[in-house]
Amino acid sequence: MEVTSHLKWHPQLKDPSSRRTEKPRRLGKTMVIDKGMGIHALDDLLQTAGAYVDMLKMGFGTSPLYKTDLLRKKIEMAKAGQILVYPGGTFLEVAIQQKKVDAYFDMVSYLGFDGMEISDGTIHVDRGLRNELIQRAKDSGFTVITEYGKKCWGSSIEIAELIETVIIDAEMGASLITIEGRESGKGVGIYDENGACKDDDIEQVLEQVPSSDLLLWEAPQKEQQVHLLNMLGSNIHLGNIAPQDLISLEALRRGLRSDTLHFGGEAVEAEGDWEI
Repeated sequence: MEVTSHLKWHPQLKDPSSRRTEKPRRLGKTMVIDKGMGIHALDDLLQTAGAYVDMLKMGFGTSPLYKTDLLRKKIEMAKAGQILVYPGGTFLEVAIQQKKVDAYFDMVSYLGFDGMEISDGTIHVDRGLRNELIQRAKDSGFTVITEYGKKCWGSSIEIAELIETVIIDAEMGASLITIEGRESGKGVGIYDENGACKDDDIEQVLEQVPSSDLLLWEAPQKEQQVHLLNMLGSNIHLGNIAPQDLISLEALRRGLRSDTLHFGGEAVEAEGDWEI
């Protein structure tokens, strides 16, 4: 039997939603949180699902815990796959607290990171300093991702403050503003103590932000991803995705899982004559 080596999946089978685009994407970006992947694990991720990850964040303050050469290699691998790679914003908060911001910028540049996250999830960073950091990062050639929200249990969104933050951060040059969700997705930001979405808060945010495309929603749990995709559409930006959940999320975005099968069009009865 002759083997057909050039046969490919039909486009409607690969992406029933017909909405996904190739990198570099403007919509539907996915940020993966790296909490300690080794070189081989990262290589496996890139080979298996590199086409579906747009941003890789070295979670919290993990960056200085790697051997320098190993971290530089990880960064090079990510960038070769058209992935924006940056340290977690908590590490910059450490640098602010320790009064070592200059040293932080120097090392982040030396290592080859091409993104920088600016946040105030744990410490207070006033508006003036936040502006200075965004401007400095932009002037240093970094793509800037900012973050809104406190990491402490029970923290919630202050709608007016969030809207003001989004507007000013975007005007200052931030590419995306992250809505805090932590890696747990419980008891913080748009999530209640059980991890369920606070839909009223989300709707208020969407009514007032200049563009929903500016927002990166941290959604570590599958139920949160499903809910937000169904509520806001398949091309929202999602972050804090665990490496092992990357392909599962891409399947959700495309309508290749039962939770989002409707992304591929209206349901039909499986009867009658079908093209096979």
